[in-house]
Amino acid sequence: MLLDAIRFALTALWAHKLRAGLTGLGMVIGNASVVIVATVALTGRVFVLRLIEGVGSNLIYAYYEPGGSVTGGQQSDNITPEDVDAVRLELGGRATGVAGVIKNYDRMILDGRDKEVAVIGSDADYRIVRHLTILAGRFFDEEEQRSREKVCLLTEDLARRLFGAPQSAIGGVVKVHGIRFAIIGVFREGIPTFGQSEISGESILIPITVMKYFSQRQRVDPLYVSVRSAADVEPCTRLVRQILISRHRPGSLYTVNNLASLFSTARQISSALTLVLFLVSAIALTISGIFIMNIMLVTVTERTREIGIRMAVGATRSRIRFQFLLEAASISFLGGVVGIVLGVAAPIVARRFLRGIEIPISALSIAAALLVSCSVGVVFGMLPASRAARLNPTDALRYE
Repeated sequence: MLLDAIRFALTALWAHKLRAGLTGLGMVIGNASVVIVATVALTGRVFVLRLIEGVGSNLIYAYYEPGGSVTGGQQSDNITPEDVDAVRLELGGRATGVAGVIKNYDRMILDGRDKEVAVIGSDADYRIVRHLTILAGRFFDEEEQRSREKVCLLTEDLARRLFGAPQSAIGGVVKVHGIRFAIIGVFREGIPTFGQSEISGESILIPITVMKYFSQRQRVDPLYVSVRSAADVEPCTRLVRQILISRHRPGSLYTVNNLASLFSTARQISSALTLVLFLVSAIALTISGIFIMNIMLVTVTERTREIGIRMAVGATRSRIRFQFLLEAASISFLGGVVGIVLGVAAPIVARRFLRGIEIPISALSIAAALLVSCSVGVVFGMLPASRAARLNPTDALRYE
């Protein structure tokens, strides 16, 4: 019985295939948008969260905030290398790395032009806390740091501009503030910060113990701490703040923060954006359902005589209602399937062109789109089906 009803519904749709196709087009667009929206939302979420994790979701950073109402003179209370050592000693095994940064600038001839280059002094742990990628050579170690060796690393951009390739820079020499430094490595940030950190496109990294000779003030800005456990980030953040405050004069201000709040905020923004996009898709599906309802009302009017004949030969009102509901659901279902296929095909094609970006396909969104498409057909097909079932057989047979 059900198979006969399905066969009859498909035959009726095929008889008016252009109308059925145009009616189902709304469902194709709606369901494709649901899958694509879910894919875009998941891709954006994964991308943003991976960026934050790459910078360091367990990262704590601290810097001196000028303007505090310090007592006992006007001398600033900048964070010093001694503060870095105190934090490292106090945290012990709770931290995977503690590093301070002292930064200044030097000038260098690049491509025939005199250009300012950032000179960064830091610790051996700097590679850990900033998730640096070594492209060639190696990073300086604690022994080189203690013995104040004149060694350095170049950013990838600077190495290419000076030597043509990262590997070619290893063993070379650059002058920093008039002193020759042996190049032992070429690096880049694990996750690009696009100049929003102390590392710029053209930067030279040297041991912080050597950097002290080039800076009149031993100002560490910022201080980085990489915590071993995510659950320990907040306690360690408070501890670092207490250490800095205890080592300096009352009233000095220090900003000590972590990326945990940023990580949480990114998740909330991603969820809110996903919800908004799904609401837009739901509106598109609702409009498609209204379009199906209008077309089915026209279909009921056109097939009034047919309905009368079927009632005359014994079809019940419930059978008539079920038949038209099945036709509406078929349009919605078939349109939904085509829409899902197109929605899944879009990210698969995009993967071929967007190398390095993870584009997940949500199985949940596919199931939800299919369920919603069938539900839309049933809900919006109810009115036309009920109207068809309520027709008077005698009046329907006389309808011209």
